[in-house]
Amino acid sequence: MMAKIPVSVLGATGTVGQKFLRLLAEHPWFEVAAVAASSASAGRRYGDVVRWRETAPLTERIAGLTIQPCVPPLVGPIVFSALDADVAGPIEQAFAAAGAYVVTNTRTHRMDADVPLLIPEANLDHLALVDRQHEARGWPGAILANPNCSTAALVLALAPLHRAFGIAKLFVSTMQAVSGAGYPGVASLDILGNVVPHIGGEEEKIEHESRKILGTLGPAGVEPAGFAVSAHTNRVATVDGHMATVSVGFGRRVTPGDALAALREFRGSPRVACLPSSPDPPVEVDLRADRPQPRLDLERGGGMAVTVGRVRPCPILDLRLVLLGHNTIRGAAGQAVQIAELLVAEGRVDRPA
Repeated sequence: MMAKIPVSVLGATGTVGQKFLRLLAEHPWFEVAAVAASSASAGRRYGDVVRWRETAPLTERIAGLTIQPCVPPLVGPIVFSALDADVAGPIEQAFAAAGAYVVTNTRTHRMDADVPLLIPEANLDHLALVDRQHEARGWPGAILANPNCSTAALVLALAPLHRAFGIAKLFVSTMQAVSGAGYPGVASLDILGNVVPHIGGEEEKIEHESRKILGTLGPAGVEPAGFAVSAHTNRVATVDGHMATVSVGFGRRVTPGDALAALREFRGSPRVACLPSSPDPPVEVDLRADRPQPRLDLERGGGMAVTVGRVRPCPILDLRLVLLGHNTIRGAAGQAVQIAELLVAEGRVDRPA
């Protein structure tokens, strides 16, 4: 057995930071060597600071780590960032300039022209932006971003349809879990028995990020996909799981049978399918009339698969469907871990002998 690659986690005490630590605790390739957080926590024992929210217990080894400041260098060639977007920018840039591959969950760099915004099954070729980033910025390291939590599930479900038929128009309305707001997140008196029809910045993220991910890599960077997107985002009283009801228009007639075949046959590149975090299949189709549901379907593929159901004709566009994804796994930490695995599989990060 080869030695594991040491990695570090920035923002390790928060909701997504904890999810990183849970997913990495028994990872076959990676081992958490350092945790970092705000200056108020630095120098203290992680287990004494964190309010652990994961169902799996905090391991004694990670609990015993001393929290480091978010300043390079930290141990290992890969740094996972769960920092707040308000502070992430210069910190992530400093780590990349110091030689680390920063895989970030924050929005700060997602739309930068030379930063790949990755869903490995959907846009593996965008990884080539790392080379342009090295050249343009002179960094020995790089920043790679995973999408917004609702965008990640939406685009993974749409990728096979866009690849097969070409999306022309897209309407999406989301029902997003409270965990997407972090912890403590939404006050109970605001969400219990209620729906909040606004999530700051979320609609813009869906509209812009989906077009970048499904866009075409060219000499000037990514040319966004040409379809129009209209998004409505809503916060609902579920703990985990973002659902979306979607209507899609194509450049030609597409039947529900055509779409179901494309969804069922969809697989990522063999270079992605072999990664430890990659689900098989990445998109699961459920034909039962009342599925998917967060309580029943959220953990498919270890939380990395997206479930699609109710694929049927749309009287305004061409097709309508319902999709569900795990917002803190496929939509956050799990997606980032998969991107880091891709860096290793592609030879951009070496495994220790």
